[in-house]
Amino acid sequence: MRKYITSYSWQRLRKELGLYRLIMDIIVMIRVCKMFREGLRGFREFQIIASSQRKHPIFSVWDVKKQSRITFDTMDFIAKEGHFPPRAIKIMEKKPSWRTEQEIQALRNVLQDLDGYRNYAEPMQLLLAKVMRFERFGRRRVLIKKGQRGNSLYFIYLGSVAVTMDDDGSSAFLDPYPILLCKGSYFGEMGLKNASIRSTTVVCMEETELLVVDREDFLENNLDREVQKEAQHQFEFFRKMDLFALWSDEKLWQLVGLGKIEKFSYRQLISEDIVKSPFIRFVCKGTCEVLRLIDLGESPAYLKWIWQHLGLVDGRPLRYHFNEPSPRERFKEFQIKSYPLQDFSYLKLLHLQKAREKKGTSVSGTINTSENSLPKLLGPKIKSKHTHSIKWPMINTKFGELPKEAAVGAYMKIHNVEQGEIVGFHLFFLSDDECDTRPFILMSLGAEVIRMRRDKFYELIDDEIRESLSKSKVEYPSDEEICQKFLKENSWNMFQKDLLRLLVEPCRSPLFSPIRPKKKGIYDPKCLVLDLCSINKKTQPHHPVFMAPRKYLPPLRIVQGIRAPRYKIQELLPQYKSAGVLV
Repeated sequence: MRKYITSYSWQRLRKELGLYRLIMDIIVMIRVCKMFREGLRGFREFQIIASSQRKHPIFSVWDVKKQSRITFDTMDFIAKEGHFPPRAIKIMEKKPSWRTEQEIQALRNVLQDLDGYRNYAEPMQLLLAKVMRFERFGRRRVLIKKGQRGNSLYFIYLGSVAVTMDDDGSSAFLDPYPILLCKGSYFGEMGLKNASIRSTTVVCMEETELLVVDREDFLENNLDREVQKEAQHQFEFFRKMDLFALWSDEKLWQLVGLGKIEKFSYRQLISEDIVKSPFIRFVCKGTCEVLRLIDLGESPAYLKWIWQHLGLVDGRPLRYHFNEPSPRERFKEFQIKSYPLQDFSYLKLLHLQKAREKKGTSVSGTINTSENSLPKLLGPKIKSKHTHSIKWPMINTKFGELPKEAAVGAYMKIHNVEQGEIVGFHLFFLSDDECDTRPFILMSLGAEVIRMRRDKFYELIDDEIRESLSKSKVEYPSDEEICQKFLKENSWNMFQKDLLRLLVEPCRSPLFSPIRPKKKGIYDPKCLVLDLCSINKKTQPHHPVFMAPRKYLPPLRIVQGIRAPRYKIQELLPQYKSAGVLV
């Protein structure tokens, strides 16, 4: 009886509380954990130390041969996007005399990303890497205050700063277009030479990371000698120029003190607008080219060219798309403005009848002078505007309507700047009538230039040089001429491709090419070509589009060529019947 009661109570406990299943689960879990511990016995020497101050772990392993622990810190090789690497920050925390040659060379490699740092020669770069220190400042932090003496040189590695004329830099946050210095720029170099009083205030616009060179370290490590070598290079360049041939050495050294040497690689942007830029530039080495961003939609030649080619698809007369009315429309408009409700066409018929009667000729047909031929309303005679046979989204320009997809722009080369020439002196030395105020872009073809402020240069030169500079005027072509040049080049390129496709037989068996994975990139040759042949298709190819920002206007799509509907080349050249055969 007792055994029966015990088994009954155990079954009830097992059924209600599930104690049996719980105990079995615990036993299985203990066995599994034991198996894992035995399997991971070979990894006991490997440890992961999770630091509370770091987001990334520090890996360490025991080296049996050296009998020491080797630590691998991922933060030495991983940094946040755009920030200065922590490994380089550790090096800069050391005193300049404690840094090894390997550490200095590593810093120089990291700093090659800065344009201002690359402008110096290699010995100067190594000396700067030896004495630099790292600083990080927040938004609205004043770095240089107007009226105080400066004793440091600053390189911007991350963020941006603004240059203002007030004391606290507050005007930079109110000005819609402040003077900004971004990554790669440097400022404060005059404080290293003579500790002069600052004439402007520099304030941080955001969180900014700076690399600072103090005047004490600058003089202690003989950086002034390298600066003197670069100044001597500028002096020799100015002495060879005919413009400063009569200047004394003392005055020429004053000119050298105003300039900065800048080096630019091939196809690197030097200035977005040389007209409004406050600097002038002397080309020491290499060549630069002047570019002009033209809006093709503002040219009547481009509008006519577009509708000439789209006429093969649209089928409407060319004058339909222009704002210029036909002679008949102008005559009707004159009638409406003069006599809004009258039609005097019957007077012309009466005049013709009288003229023929005087000559003795008969008129075929009589003129009906009944009440129906009396002046009538012009309203029913004016027809409504012809509807679009093919619907495109249109935009209205001052010369007529243009398809929205065809409103594009292009960068065109208009001038070359050779060694020894000056760029950016137009506004000071030319009158308002002679000065071309259009924005022009200066692009490097592998050049070294000397940059100086235009107002400082104007104060230093004499009247004779001002007169000679005013005579050296460079006339740039108008936007209409540039657009016509672009259209001629584009038409020739289209004809060249069509002719090559006609004369050269296509390869029947494709050449062997190894299969390579496609690289992910934003560049596609088709994205720089405007295809007017597919402008009416519902599904457009999704290519990345390059947009050029403009100051007061919306961004403009940039193209290098236009592919338009055209006649077949066999119709233009009937002597070509088939590909590769000339009849």
